[in-house]
Amino acid sequence: MKYVILVGDGMGDMPIAALGGRTPLEAAATPVMDFVAARGRLFRLQTVPPGFAPGSDVANLSLLGYLPAECYSGRAPLEAASMGVELPPDAVAFRCNLVTLEYAAPQSVTMVDYSAGHIDTATAAELIRMLDRELGSEYCRFYPGISYRHLLVWRRDCAGLVTVPPHDHSGREVGELWRRYLAVPGLADVVQGAGELLNAAPLNRQRRAAGRNPANAIWLWGEGRPPAMPTLKEQYGVSGALISAVDLLKGIGVYAGMEIINVPGATGYLDTNYAGKVAAALAALDRHDLVFVHVEAPDEVSHQGDLDNKLRAIEDFDQQVVGPVLEGLQRRGEPFRLALTMDHYTPLQTRTHADLPVPFALFDSERDARDPAACPDGSCWQEPAQGHFSERRAAAAPLLADGREFLRLLVRGRGN
Repeated sequence: MKYVILVGDGMGDMPIAALGGRTPLEAAATPVMDFVAARGRLFRLQTVPPGFAPGSDVANLSLLGYLPAECYSGRAPLEAASMGVELPPDAVAFRCNLVTLEYAAPQSVTMVDYSAGHIDTATAAELIRMLDRELGSEYCRFYPGISYRHLLVWRRDCAGLVTVPPHDHSGREVGELWRRYLAVPGLADVVQGAGELLNAAPLNRQRRAAGRNPANAIWLWGEGRPPAMPTLKEQYGVSGALISAVDLLKGIGVYAGMEIINVPGATGYLDTNYAGKVAAALAALDRHDLVFVHVEAPDEVSHQGDLDNKLRAIEDFDQQVVGPVLEGLQRRGEPFRLALTMDHYTPLQTRTHADLPVPFALFDSERDARDPAACPDGSCWQEPAQGHFSERRAAAAPLLADGREFLRLLVRGRGN
């Protein structure tokens, strides 16, 4: 038996007036996801436990069968693991976003763009390396990641600092939050120095001249120390591979003992290499029992409040990931279970995550599949489905309380 988990990050949403009271999942054209929901079984899963903020870190730990209360220590240490950064015992890792801030007055700061215009990885890496050359020390190191997502390792006191994700405050005044960094001795010098260096950087002058948002500041958040986690094999007896463009997800996979597959052209946005991810996932099943495929684009456009692109991201996920993966699994001719889900809701209205239970569909080839020869061109997905894969359709579905129940259902078939 093979197991595949397909995650459309942040697909869940609320009814939207512009869509006639439908959610984006209901309004988008998703014939394959609808097929999976109609042929398989629908459930709901509480990916964010009570008392935890609804972050992708906690939610994706749950989707891999972990209980965050037992192992979660912060987001940044997971990203450090994905980047091969070994944290000293006295270190705290921070997620370090390159952001665009606007200073209207000495006390007024606005979060214009949490991603600095989704800055490209090469430009961002050059800026981060510059910060490390100018500000790095035995107490402070910068490490480049992907696009706007980077890492800072801090080895001095920062007790009492409470940080927040920048994407939760898009377009908002953040002066009070910004001043939290300035109240921490040592760290204040790094944050202010980074802003001065970034503002003066020729690369940012070029971005302004081209009409793009400059990466004119860093925003630190998700701090923590290394977690202690058993591997997927130790917990559930299966080997696994993980495919994502996001360092956070890769870090979770490192701690879970999974093979991390880096797909060329995987960006974490609408322009990601979907075909490469699908090919890598199907090939990984020759080596592993379970493959986890994460697609970030729906979440990114949700943080931007972009309805048209959320519909596009959902449809791309359906037609360029779910469809080809399902067809590939059927062509392999061996038993499989496919879990189709999301990590959390990211409603367009709020532009941030919500902790509602997420819908997921479980498709079991031994009970739900059809003859793949009947639709060699994929036309079988066009048959009428018994309703959408959606929040509304799953509202009355059985609720799984945590990720451990989810993984046990997937790999052991409990709940049949």
